[in-house]
Amino acid sequence: MKNEINIIIPDIFSDLWDNYRYYVYYGGRGSSKSHSIARYLICKSMSQTLKILCTRELQNSIMESVHSLLTGIIYTYKLDRYFRIANHSISSINGSQFIFKGLAHNIESVKSTEGIDMCWIEEADKVSKASWEILIPTIRKPNSQFMITFNPTHEDDPVYQDFIVNTQPNSLVKKVNYSDNPYFPEVLRREMEHLKTTDYEKYLHVWEGQLRTTSDAQVFKGKYSVEEFSSEGVEAYHHGMDFGFAKDPSTVIRCFIRDRKLYIDKEVYGHHVEMDDLGKLIKKVIAGNHYKIFGDCARPETISYLKNQGWNIQGADKWAGSVEDGIEYIRGAFEKVVIHPSCIHTIEEFKRYSFKIDKHTTEILPIVIDDYNHCIDALRYGLNNFIKRKVTIYDTGVM
Repeated sequence: MKNEINIIIPDIFSDLWDNYRYYVYYGGRGSSKSHSIARYLICKSMSQTLKILCTRELQNSIMESVHSLLTGIIYTYKLDRYFRIANHSISSINGSQFIFKGLAHNIESVKSTEGIDMCWIEEADKVSKASWEILIPTIRKPNSQFMITFNPTHEDDPVYQDFIVNTQPNSLVKKVNYSDNPYFPEVLRREMEHLKTTDYEKYLHVWEGQLRTTSDAQVFKGKYSVEEFSSEGVEAYHHGMDFGFAKDPSTVIRCFIRDRKLYIDKEVYGHHVEMDDLGKLIKKVIAGNHYKIFGDCARPETISYLKNQGWNIQGADKWAGSVEDGIEYIRGAFEKVVIHPSCIHTIEEFKRYSFKIDKHTTEILPIVIDDYNHCIDALRYGLNNFIKRKVTIYDTGVM
């Protein structure tokens, strides 16, 4: 039927005419995954009488489904005489049906749908584990098949774990990118080349189908570097301390300001540090007990203990939004944060300290994840005298 109606599908999708339970096509933008599956299903629906479920996790209206994609292909190839296109359904004159349902809000309706021959899950990276657990056993007709298409987002997404990391039996799994599409349009090529030169990591995710790294959501993306530098001649150091024990470490950070840059030259990081040993921890960073230290005010008993041991320490100021204000100050007041290569835990935290990402839309949210932040918290405490409720760039007097 493909040759008779002359529908064009790139060669990389030729395995669709084999006999697998699961067909998994994943990769970057411009690979023709969705268009190829849609064309294939149109061919199948004309050659056989099939019930085809087209689904995704969220579908609040038919406009969010592949209904318009299928309709567009039908009209492009002048096949409308073979199909009846309604507002919420498509059927062929030989009795095939296309059904469009969202999973998140209609899972019971999907569960009660009988006799599905083929199920196409578009944007499968957004499908929840709960939806998969109901959907897969629902498609149980003999020789029924799944068409699964998605752009990878996170390694822990259920579809990535269940079909890429731990491949289901009787599956065809292929990564396809724009380079596999002989009909890749020039307008997309220009967009791809521009992103490749301006944000290579994002290019790898969007166009090469690599898992999304934390770089897009990094709190300090583009604001820090790891470099050797000298602390000679520094007039004023700033010290911060965060308290932990088992799961969270105790940390001490030393930093200084020079030429509108914030330099972090020393860190100490330790788990299971007993109260009596906190002074030894501090001494690894601070030369003498006359230096001011700002610590986590949520631990007043620890601050009191260290004061009694002779350390010049006080609680850092906190308020609702103080974390965000501290981040904004560091990002706005300094041209760059320069971290010494010896501060390995601080470097790791600056790489991984991130904003939350909406699992459904992949939108980066203005909510900071409370993780990979122990050295960063100590850094904020150390800058206590500069960070205010309303973010302002202050002249530190150190040049």
